[in-house]
Amino acid sequence: MVADGKLRVGLIFGGRSGEHEISLMSARFVLSMLNPQRYDVVQVGITPEGNWLTGANALESMQIGQRAGLESVVLLPDPRWAGLQVIQKSEQGSMLKLLTTLDVVFPVLHGTFGEDGSLQGLLEMAEVAYVGAGVLGSAVGMDKGVFLDVMLANHIPVPEGMVVLRSELTENMEAIITRAEKMAVYPLFVKPANLGSSVGVSKCSSRSDLLEGILEAARYDRRILIQRGINAREIEVSVLGNEDPQASVPGEVVPSREFYSYQAKYIDSNSELRIPAPIPPATAELARELAVKAFKAIDCQGMARVDFFLDRISGELYLNELNTIPGFTGISMYPKLWEASGLPNEELVERLIGLALERKSDNEKTIRRYMG
Repeated sequence: MVADGKLRVGLIFGGRSGEHEISLMSARFVLSMLNPQRYDVVQVGITPEGNWLTGANALESMQIGQRAGLESVVLLPDPRWAGLQVIQKSEQGSMLKLLTTLDVVFPVLHGTFGEDGSLQGLLEMAEVAYVGAGVLGSAVGMDKGVFLDVMLANHIPVPEGMVVLRSELTENMEAIITRAEKMAVYPLFVKPANLGSSVGVSKCSSRSDLLEGILEAARYDRRILIQRGINAREIEVSVLGNEDPQASVPGEVVPSREFYSYQAKYIDSNSELRIPAPIPPATAELARELAVKAFKAIDCQGMARVDFFLDRISGELYLNELNTIPGFTGISMYPKLWEASGLPNEELVERLIGLALERKSDNEKTIRRYMG
């Protein structure tokens, strides 16, 4: 905490992921919601190559591709070296010098190396409070194949799916396609198991489509999920909390394209968000109940956006996925749903930071050494 009583918040964005650009968009939104009267914000951008950079205008610099003037920093896993260390270079070599301590980290890193438990593990070892799910919740929420199994174990309805490995494709592609066709009729959806923002996702209506979709998904992950397609409406619920999570009103996404692709989310502006979702009250309540149940099932904390499919024919509700670091852009459902539920954006960000500090305090009650 700085001298004037403000909390020092490390806002981390960018990252080594196909969702790098979306992370920058989310970071700009979160930064605008951090009250400068309450928070001293340290901007930390991670380049696609993995270099951690900081500076007063790190976000703007990374958005325009200008890295001059930014300093390279690291966060060490050793809690005795608490805070961001700047890398200073001289003729004698490189050395580390403490740049600043951090009261809490607000990671806005979508996808791999940010949403999958990697960064969370580093922050746990460094004993730094951070917003969002822990290592377990992050990892399970990120891997759509493992998440599917956990949902089934908790009797939460999900679309049928199967996971294949990139290493299997060369010799077993024909067998994989045959197994997928036996699982369900077309259309089938193919997606990288560990990515979001619809990157690498394909809707496949034929065997040739499926082949192309599998190869496309394999570019982004070694694990590929193939799922039954559902003629469905897309319903989303925001969840907030730690031990006693709460669910927002549900919203509906009406994609401008055949499904809610990357282009429909971020490129064209014709997708429609209906808040609250025009669905029966019983369906809305079920979505909220299942969202909280899924949140607890993976030991999620802080926040999550839970996505559902509502079958247009049967009216059945299927849980699709849970995003532990949902989008925070101006068109993102997570903050919009909470705003519609009576929680303004600035208060939402404050709540998230409060939940991070609450969890850190709870973790400090855990004994790390057996005394006998």
